[in-house]
Amino acid sequence: MSLDPIDYKLLDLLQRDGRMTQLEMAAEVGLSQPAVAERMRKLEQEGFILGYAARVDGKKLGKDITAFIGVRIEHPKYNAGFGKKILEIPDVLECHRITGPDSYLLKVVTEDTESLDRMISDLLRHIPGVTRTLTTVVTSSIKEGSHVKPAAVLDPPARRKKPANRKQKQIVPKKTEE
Repeated sequence: MSLDPIDYKLLDLLQRDGRMTQLEMAAEVGLSQPAVAERMRKLEQEGFILGYAARVDGKKLGKDITAFIGVRIEHPKYNAGFGKKILEIPDVLECHRITGPDSYLLKVVTEDTESLDRMISDLLRHIPGVTRTLTTVVTSSIKEGSHVKPAAVLDPPARRKKPANRKQKQIVPKKTEE
C-alpha cells in the first residue's frame, strides 16, 4: 500500500489527537466519513497504525522514577529468553536492541529508587545471559512524545486553474526595409 497526501494527513491528525472522530477527520481532509473509515481500516490492516492508547502521567499513578537501563547479554543465544522475560515485567515500557557496549536499552518506570533497585537486582540480573546493567535515572524530561513524522511527506498536487478565455497577445516580428 502506498500512501497519498490524505493518508499522511489522517496519520498526522490521529497522532496529534487520538480521540478525533472520523467525522472530524473527514472535515479536515475533505472526504466523507465512510471514505475516512475505509482509509483507516486499510492503514490499520497494513500496519501503519499499530494501536490506540492514552498517554498518562506516571507520577500521578505512583510511578515517580523513570530510568534507562543498559543491559549487556553474554551471548546472542540468550536474546530470545531475555526478550520473553522482559515482556513479563510491566514496569518496562520499552526494550530496544542496540549497538555499542550494551545489548539492550530499557525504559522503565517504577515507584521509587527502592523498587528500581529490586527490579535490577531481583529481576534483570537473574535473567540468564545478563552480565551487566548500567542505570541512568531521569531527573526531568524536556520532551517525551510518540508523534512520528514520515520520512517523505507528499504535498497535495497543486490544482491547475483553468485558463481564462482571453486572447493572448501575439508577437509579430517587425518588417525591416530593404
